[in-house]
Amino acid sequence: MREPILFCWSGGKDSSLALYTLLSRDDTRIVALLTTVTEGYDRISMHGVRRELLHQQAESIGLPVHEVFIPPQCVNPVYEARMEMAMRHYLAQGVRKVAFGDNVLEDLRKYREEKLARVNMEAVFPIWKRDTRELIREFHALGFRAAASCIDTKMLSPNFAGRELDASFFAELPPNVDPCGENGEFHTFVFDGPIFSHPIEYTVGETVQRDSFLFCDLLPGKLQKEA
Repeated sequence: MREPILFCWSGGKDSSLALYTLLSRDDTRIVALLTTVTEGYDRISMHGVRRELLHQQAESIGLPVHEVFIPPQCVNPVYEARMEMAMRHYLAQGVRKVAFGDNVLEDLRKYREEKLARVNMEAVFPIWKRDTRELIREFHALGFRAAASCIDTKMLSPNFAGRELDASFFAELPPNVDPCGENGEFHTFVFDGPIFSHPIEYTVGETVQRDSFLFCDLLPGKLQKEA
């Protein structure tokens, strides 16, 4: 019998690679994609991607999406309470493992493990400690495609916002920026790849600055022309 796993889905490249890794295994079964959505904005938290595009991703992947709604500038106690409620929902269904696309941040891994232990669940990290340059090479080799939905302007020029993560994107990254944006330099929206039954169509909209972060509004619509 395959072990049921709940997958914490951000809609970005690390999530996609981690999900691909689990879907390639014969001993696991993904029960749902769990995503935090910011109330009032109707967007994936941190990444700023519209819920409609999230739902299109889930439909193309062929998995249900479970949305956890959190307020803007959500404080930890509220976030943790709402996440725990979602975890207990799946625990009652016999799910005891939750997977994440985290790769390098030790404190984040420890935080997730501690919070899940409180509800007798276990964290799984399918791409943990993989070299980020290797991950990007694999991302492209597998046929994944993504766009930068959010960038930190303290680390990157505004012209990176909304761009596809193609060869020119990585060639122009400053040397101090991690290729996978593991330090929060950029967040992504994956719109094609081996986990999808069909590409997600979108167009690049306006950009909005919030503190040092520049969000590019990706609109459901015609697919961008390939590079």
